[in-house]
Amino acid sequence: MKDLEQLAKTSGKLLGVDFGDTRTGLAVSDPSRLLASGIGFVSPGGIEKTADAVAEIAKQERVVGLVVGLPVNMDGSEGARAARCRKFAHLLSERLGLPVAMFDERMTTMTASRYLNETNTRGKKRKTVIDTLSAQIILQNCLDRLKYLQ
Repeated sequence: MKDLEQLAKTSGKLLGVDFGDTRTGLAVSDPSRLLASGIGFVSPGGIEKTADAVAEIAKQERVVGLVVGLPVNMDGSEGARAARCRKFAHLLSERLGLPVAMFDERMTTMTASRYLNETNTRGKKRKTVIDTLSAQIILQNCLDRLKYLQ
């Protein structure tokens, strides 16, 4: 929760990140932090190159902080995937010098999948949007939580 408290002390746009080995989805908030909007994904390959690519986008978008999805198990424990996401967040923090908060992403992919099922999004199109949509959901959930910390 401390990471979120750091973000709550800032004002301006935030970047939401759904880190993945193949694709990393991205979303950005509006400056007033009411809405998250998906802005696509990057897939440079490898954790270092992905951190470089996301850091570059963060600079272009002029964000004041980042939110990285944390894949927590349903029982609240963290596994190898969560450790990798924490490492990725640390790399972003080193590159940007901005606050980077980890945010529980349980059920995010299922929510995104359900939405894509309801909108009949299938095949190749589905693969290109699910990571972006997941990042958008992570960021929107974080924005909603931040309202209660201010």
